[in-house]
Amino acid sequence: MDLERPSRVGGLLREWRQRRRLSQLDLANLADTSARHLSYMETGRARPSRAMLLRLSAALEIPLRERNTLLMAADYAPAYRESNLDDGYMASIRSALDTMLTAHEPYPAVVVDRLWNVLQGNRAMDVLMAGIPPHLLQPQPNVFRLTLHPDGLASRLANLGEVRTLFLERLLRQVNATGDAELRALYREVSGYPAPQGDDEPSRLPPSPIQVPLRIRTPFGELAMFSTMATFGAPADVTLAELAIELFYPLDDFTADALRALASAVEDT
Repeated sequence: MDLERPSRVGGLLREWRQRRRLSQLDLANLADTSARHLSYMETGRARPSRAMLLRLSAALEIPLRERNTLLMAADYAPAYRESNLDDGYMASIRSALDTMLTAHEPYPAVVVDRLWNVLQGNRAMDVLMAGIPPHLLQPQPNVFRLTLHPDGLASRLANLGEVRTLFLERLLRQVNATGDAELRALYREVSGYPAPQGDDEPSRLPPSPIQVPLRIRTPFGELAMFSTMATFGAPADVTLAELAIELFYPLDDFTADALRALASAVEDT
């Protein structure tokens, strides 16, 4: 037996278990195995089967990309395909995305990958992207850079302090949950952007169930929006599992009317 491979697999299992704050007994119960067998797998004294690794991955809620990494560390073939969104295999997914984005107009909507890179947006996204300099759009726009960079949307946010705190907390939670090195690098970058000086501008909005809306200063007045995230159910492809659709909605009538007027103006040109 190659002892290096089981040791590597064991180390990865231990890292994921500790990241989820589970004891060996907790995980063993979730995966229908014994704590002793799990201990042997973590220390390299036992080599987990492919089926066992998939069971443990499901119990630990490991992302599909990292499940493949775990399998390959034990010399097993990956269980999940990783496609390009342009592949013919993904035609139905592209169609679904197009339908969702178009149907959401005149409100903004955007498709992002696991690193929050923007893959696709609808025409209503122009209200958020207006004035964004080219260096934030190449090689690929990123939601956190677009929002928090001083040359991006940050300069137009009436509540940058609130938004910055919310975005950094969200990204840090994702880093801690996934252990993704690229996400960690993104967090280090955007958390290093200059923090706003002074307090946020007073809000014109009445109390609402949304704690931190996006309050964007525009030539038409201050627009207030909140967003929801949508993902695909039961994905069996790494790319699909990592896609998310962020849908923005107006928080008041003024914003809804402004977005509809902007959409009508675009259609008339």
